[in-house]
Amino acid sequence: MIHEELQRMEKLTAQVGKKLNQLEEENLNLNSELQALRLKLQDKERSLEDFKNQIKIAKLVNSIPVEEMESAELREKINNYIKEIDNIIAYLSE
Repeated sequence: MIHEELQRMEKLTAQVGKKLNQLEEENLNLNSELQALRLKLQDKERSLEDFKNQIKIAKLVNSIPVEEMESAELREKINNYIKEIDNIIAYLSE
């Protein structure tokens, strides 16, 4: 009787230990996934800030009061600079 009870307790202890190991592994996996998602979110937020800055620069360029011909040339140059900076940011992000 005591021997059977002891065997049952050992079996339950083994099951609890196995379940604990599974939960610890799952916890590690979830923590890794959470960290990856946080990094992805930071990257998206950084991209969003870059995009907002592009919009601000474009508005600033459009509001510069200069002669029409000079304005068009200046806008084109600044837009080209913005595109070049975007390419550099995209390259560095890889």
